[in-house]
Amino acid sequence: MEFRRNDFDVSNRINTTDPVCVRLEVAGIHHALYPDAPAPAGLLRAFDDVAALYRGEHTGYEKCDTAYHDLQHVLEVSLAMARLLDGYERSRGDGPAIGERLFQLGIACALFHDVGYLRRRGDRRHRRGAEYTRIHVSRGGRFLRDYLPTIGLGEFAAVAGPVLHFTGYERPVATIRLPQPVFRLLGSLLGSADIIAQMSDRCYLEKCHDRLYPEFVVGGIAKRVTGEGEVTLFASAEDLIRKTPGFFVSASKRLDHDLGGTYQYAQRHFGGTNLYMDAVRRNIRFAEKIREEPELLLRRVPPVTIN
Repeated sequence: MEFRRNDFDVSNRINTTDPVCVRLEVAGIHHALYPDAPAPAGLLRAFDDVAALYRGEHTGYEKCDTAYHDLQHVLEVSLAMARLLDGYERSRGDGPAIGERLFQLGIACALFHDVGYLRRRGDRRHRRGAEYTRIHVSRGGRFLRDYLPTIGLGEFAAVAGPVLHFTGYERPVATIRLPQPVFRLLGSLLGSADIIAQMSDRCYLEKCHDRLYPEFVVGGIAKRVTGEGEVTLFASAEDLIRKTPGFFVSASKRLDHDLGGTYQYAQRHFGGTNLYMDAVRRNIRFAEKIREEPELLLRRVPPVTIN
């Protein structure tokens, strides 16, 4: 592949910092899958709405201040979700059809899956969005319950919250209750999109070092209090990078078992190669090199989407 730009997706075609670029690609996938369906006007408007939210243009929310869980991240997850949906629909065999309406729900959930990191205006208890790390998925579910009716997806308001929990760790996946198996499939696709989109980012390791570790500190993830006292999980940003290959092992188990291997539908979308997993493995190989040769430096400069 040609040199990949830091603000572009795994195909090196889509600028994932630009909601318009991602929206056009998702709309194209939607039309190719469902040529007889009208353009999903409400869903397409959701791209403008999520951008306004993250930029602080919503009357009820402060702008995004989590540099790792930023607008680029949710756009990358939304693009990956559309591609997994496409791959599934084209290769499902006897499996249940997703259908046009659930395609829309899946993209809406991807767009707003991390909205729970955003602070409400007037929030005096929390100074930074990362303080919501442990409960951000539940907060996002409550947001979607109110938001989905405004884009014509009100019939899914009650189910969106449980679907969102496939992206987080507030609930074990096996305990998430959903009314139909197809919603569990949708959740598995969403959880897979969340993992493969972020780990395939060209600047994934730099973002982990410079952006995710500070969020972990603020969110109480770097250290954990147990009955035996305080346990340090990540002593520094460098320690987080050293432990990233180990995280990939656990993430792979989650992808294959908890989420049913649905990440593999990207291979069908791309026509035989899973560009996401190829990029993930390149990142992990370099993390392993850093672990063995600490003098190696992270040199890529991620795009900035917050100010």
